[in-house]
Amino acid sequence: MITVDAVRPIALGLPRAYETLVRDRITFRVGRLVFLTFSPDETVMGVGFPKEEREAMVAAEPEKFTLPRASDMRYNWIHVRLDAIDLDEVRDLVIDGWKMCVPKSIASQIN
Repeated sequence: MITVDAVRPIALGLPRAYETLVRDRITFRVGRLVFLTFSPDETVMGVGFPKEEREAMVAAEPEKFTLPRASDMRYNWIHVRLDAIDLDEVRDLVIDGWKMCVPKSIASQIN
């Protein structure tokens, strides 16, 4: 299973990213915008994800992805089960979520 310790260097290696603790959740931000967070038990990762694509992603791979709770459906967000995904997929999701929070000129610096 992927752990926070495996994801942390990916997230903190991105320009302007920093780590905080919010209500017992390890959270990564750019400024005030959250692009990545972990459940308190560290089994689920929430990550920035386009609203218009998330239902298709959940339908295609329901063993990996779930929709956020109803009160969070207004945000660009998806949940990922860390026991069902590999580190390369996590890296891509984290980088894509981060790119949603930074100016395009900064996002273009990362592949």
